[in-house]
Amino acid sequence: MNEVTSVSPVSNECNGQGPLATRRSIPARLLESPGPGRETLLRMLRTAVRVPDHGRRVPFRFLTIQGDARDRLGEKVEQIARERNPDTPPPVLEKDRQRFSRAPLVVAVVAVLDPEDEKIPEQERLLSAGCVCFSLLVAAQAEGFGAQWLTGWPAYDPDVLAHLGLSADERIAGFIHIGTPAGEAVERERPDPEALLDDWQP
Repeated sequence: MNEVTSVSPVSNECNGQGPLATRRSIPARLLESPGPGRETLLRMLRTAVRVPDHGRRVPFRFLTIQGDARDRLGEKVEQIARERNPDTPPPVLEKDRQRFSRAPLVVAVVAVLDPEDEKIPEQERLLSAGCVCFSLLVAAQAEGFGAQWLTGWPAYDPDVLAHLGLSADERIAGFIHIGTPAGEAVERERPDPEALLDDWQP
C-alpha cells in the first residue's frame, strides 16, 4: 500500500450518500492550513480508536508531526536517501525533503506488535492499526478536513523508524496527512461490489 486516502467535506447524513459513501482522496499537496487544533484532533482520535481489537491489546499509538518538525523530518529522510544512493537525482531528493511539509499536520499511526503476544496473531494487531488509519480519515472528513493516508519507503526504512523513536516491535501503519482542502480531488472509478461478490456453497 503506497497511497490510501480520504476526503473532501461532505454531508454526514446516513442515507447512502454520507461520508463513507462519498469518501475520496484529497492529495497532501492540496491540503493547507489550518489543520485541526488539539481538541479537535483528540476528538478525531477518540473516534479513530473505536476499532476491532482482539484481546483489547490496543496495538497502536500516535505521533504528531507538525510545524518545524515536518521540515526536520523531511531533511532527515532526504539525508538518508542521499547516503543510501549518492546518485539519486536532485528532483527525487527534493520530493523526499518535501514529503511531510505540505499538510499542516501529519499523524503517524504506529502499529505496536509485541512478539511475546502468543494469543493474538501479529496480523490481527496490524489490521487493527490499519483500521485506525481508515477511521482517522473518516473522522477528519466528519470534522470538515481533507486527509490522505500515505506510506512510501520512509514508512519501512529502519533508520527513519529509529529517528522517529520506534522500537524494534513497532511499525508505521500509515502517515495520515490532514489539512484544509485547497481544491477538489477528481473522483475515480470505483469497483462494482456485485462483481466482487460470490456465494460460497459447501
